[in-house]
Amino acid sequence: MEFQYTTVDIPEGKSFSVKKECVEEFSILHIHKNYELNLMISGNGKRIVGNNISPFENYDLILIGPGLPHSRELTEAQKNNASQCLVLYISESLINRDLVQIQELVSIQNLFYRAMSGLCFKGEGVREIEKQILQLSQLHGSDSFITLIELFNNLSQIEHQQILSLSPGLTMSLYKDLDQIKIIYDFVLNHIQESFTLDTVAGLLNMAPGSFCRFFKKRCGKSFMQYVKDIRISNASRMLSTTEKPISQISFESGYNNLANFNFYFKSIMKMTPSQYRRNFR
Repeated sequence: MEFQYTTVDIPEGKSFSVKKECVEEFSILHIHKNYELNLMISGNGKRIVGNNISPFENYDLILIGPGLPHSRELTEAQKNNASQCLVLYISESLINRDLVQIQELVSIQNLFYRAMSGLCFKGEGVREIEKQILQLSQLHGSDSFITLIELFNNLSQIEHQQILSLSPGLTMSLYKDLDQIKIIYDFVLNHIQESFTLDTVAGLLNMAPGSFCRFFKKRCGKSFMQYVKDIRISNASRMLSTTEKPISQISFESGYNNLANFNFYFKSIMKMTPSQYRRNFR
């Protein structure tokens, strides 16, 4: 699969830029260093965000963090039509350096943390976001910054938000207790093929297993065992899409000695079998 690193041009002295683009038949899988809020105004097809492959329709709104691969592909019926999208590029430094210092914006900080895995928004709030993006393209100075924060706040309040990718390569800068979480993060990645007990992992932080489970779920929003499954399936997804390794070998290298268990967990998380995932990604 073709892949490229792209440069996102944000004018000097600005925190964002707005573009209205025509959508080509297929956009090359690409990454860039800034955040991207992408609203598909017209057109439908398939999109890839990290290791997630999903259909999209009109008014598909996604927020993508820096370094997260993404692309869109139109359906055959749409390839001869004029499909358009609105794109708001947001400076990485604005989010990771400036806004993170403002305590009153914690809900917005959490929004952009989740964007490192890609977020999809649905519902009535999407139309309001469209209006604000178009408004931003006409504003300058403090008015534009105030409207930008209002847009972020509206995004954070949209009820239907779906995390798209299980990619383990997430920026941890917005985590509370970063150092402790990173110890666990590194341990899981370095021992992904092995079986390990909750006692072993809790011992890394000098905690009892029960205390560790509560600590981890409060900080990461999911149980430790679910986190391990997500990391293993994410690892498998990466190998399915980038290598020719047999599925049985990928299962073993992802920590599953039983192929049936691997197939079960993969389908429960990715909503398709490993072989279907490999075919769809290509």
